Amino acid sequence: MPAFTDATASLGVGFVHAASPTSQKYLIETMGVGVAVFDADNDGRLDLFFVNGARLSDPMPKGARPDKGDARYHNRLFRQRPDGRFEDVTDRAGLSGDGYGMGVAVGDYDNDGYEDLYVTAVGGNRLYRNRGNGTFVDVTETAGVAASGWSASAAFVDVDEDGRLDLFVTRYLTWSFERNPYCGERKPGYRAYCHPDQFPGIASLLFHNDGNGHFTEIGQQVGIANPEGKSLGVAIADFDRDGHIDVFVANDSVREFLFRNTGQGTFEDVALKAGAAYDQDGHVFAGMGVSFEDQDNDGRPDVLVTALSNQLYANFHNDGGGAFSYSTHTTGLSDMTRLSSGWGLALADFDNDGQKDLLVAQGHVLDTIELTSPHIRYREPLLLARGGRSRFTNVSATAGEVFSRPLAGRGLATGDLNGDGRVDAVVSTMDGPAVVLMNASEGPSHWVGVRLTGTRSNRDGIGASVELTTARGKRQYATVTTTGSYLSASDRTVHFGLGEETAGSIKIRWPSGAVQDVPVTADRVMQVTEQASSATAPPE
Repeated sequence: MPAFTDATASLGVGFVHAASPTSQKYLIETMGVGVAVFDADNDGRLDLFFVNGARLSDPMPKGARPDKGDARYHNRLFRQRPDGRFEDVTDRAGLSGDGYGMGVAVGDYDNDGYEDLYVTAVGGNRLYRNRGNGTFVDVTETAGVAASGWSASAAFVDVDEDGRLDLFVTRYLTWSFERNPYCGERKPGYRAYCHPDQFPGIASLLFHNDGNGHFTEIGQQVGIANPEGKSLGVAIADFDRDGHIDVFVANDSVREFLFRNTGQGTFEDVALKAGAAYDQDGHVFAGMGVSFEDQDNDGRPDVLVTALSNQLYANFHNDGGGAFSYSTHTTGLSDMTRLSSGWGLALADFDNDGQKDLLVAQGHVLDTIELTSPHIRYREPLLLARGGRSRFTNVSATAGEVFSRPLAGRGLATGDLNGDGRVDAVVSTMDGPAVVLMNASEGPSHWVGVRLTGTRSNRDGIGASVELTTARGKRQYATVTTTGSYLSASDRTVHFGLGEETAGSIKIRWPSGAVQDVPVTADRVMQVTEQASSATAPPE
C-alpha cells in the first residue's frame, strides 16, 4: 500500500515560495509555482530546484517589472549531500533568477552530459547551461529563447528526431499589470482573481534546436501554435505508436490540444476527432496539470488532466486507433475529485506492485472561494489514489499524516531521492513552504529503474518508449521524459515496479528509430546506452 512521510525539515529543505500578494489581485499571484528533481552535478544523487516569485508593488507602476532583488524571492537550488541532506547552493550555482517565476524544464539541450534548466516567468524566461562544475551560465540571449508574455510549463523534446532537444513553451494569457480588471463582489467589498475568460488567449512557442547553441522559433510554421490557447500544462508521448513523439497541452477554460507529430516536420491538432478536447458533456474545463502515461498497462498512453472543483479531473483512455474515451467515471476519479481542485500530478508505481498510482497537489485558485462556496476549500490535502488495472482507489486516509494537512498545492515532481527503489515526490505550494514526501510504502516488492544515454538519439533519451515484459509475461510501458505535471520537471529515470518478480526484459524504442532489447536486473537502476548496431523497426 503506498504511503509517504513528510521529510522536509529532516532533509534540510527550507524553501518557502514568496508570491507577494497584493490588493490588486494580479492573476500571476495565484498561478505558480514549479519544482524540478534532477541531478545537477552528475554525482548520482538527485537535487532540487524551486522556482520563486518576485516582489510586486501595490499597485504596480506603469512599466515596472517584478523585482527579484531581495533574496527571499530568489529561485533556489538544493544540492543533495552524501549524507542525504540538502544544502542551498543557489548563489554558487548562479541560479537566483529573474522575473516573476512560474515553471521549469530540464534537459541536456547541448548533449554534453549535463542537465540544463529552462525557467519560465512573467518578465522573461531564462535558459541556464550547466557548466558541469556545479555552476550554470545564463545563455538566454545567445540561444534566442527569452520568449515574451506569460510563459507557464515547458518541455524539452526532440520533435524532429535529429538528435537534439527542442523546446516547447506553453503560454497562458495575454495579460499585463495594466490590463487587470476588477473581479469579484464590490458589495460586500472583496476582490477576487479574474477568470481566464477576461483575457485573450495566446499561442505557445516551439523553439527548434539548431545545433549550434541557438534555437529558432517555428511554432506557427509547423502547426503547433494556436492563438486561442490558454495553456498551462504540457506532456509528451507517442499516443498512436507511429514512432513520432506527440504533445498534449492542458488549456484553462478552452478546449484541450493534442498535437500529433506527422513525422514530416509538422503537427496537426487531433484533439477534437480523437475525443480528447472536452469532457463527456462537451464542456471545457480548467485544465491545469497533465499526465500522458499508460495507466492500465495496455501499451497505449492515456491522458489525465487536473481541473477545478465541480469539474472533475478529466481522464481520457487511449482506445487505440487514434481515439480516446472519457473515463473519469469508470476509473473512480469522479467521486474523489468532484469537490477538489488539482494542479501538479504524478502517475507512478509508488508501492512497486506493477500498477501506476496517482498523486495530486490540490488547492483552489481563488483565496476567496469559501466566501461564495462554503463547501469548497482554498487549501486542500494532497490526493493519493492506488492504481488497479483500470480503476483508482482513494487511499489518502491511510497514506500518512501529510495527507490530512491542507495545502495550497501547485507544482509536483518525482524521483527516487534516496536510492531505495521507491519513488519519492516534492510539492511546491502557493506562497508557502515546499513539502518533500519520502516514500514509506511497505512490502518486499521488487523494482527496476532504467536510465538511458542516447548516441544517435538525444543524449537524455527523451521521447524513447520503454516496454517491460516480466518472466511471467506481464507488461508495462513508459515514455522517457522530464515533463508533465504542472510547471514542473521530474527525474527522467523510468521506474517499474515488479511485485514479486525479479526477471524479465525491456525493449527500448529510441527516438532515432533504433530498437534495443536488454535483460532485466531487478532492484537496481540499469544504465543503458544506445547501441549503434541496434535494429531499426517499423512503428507498431
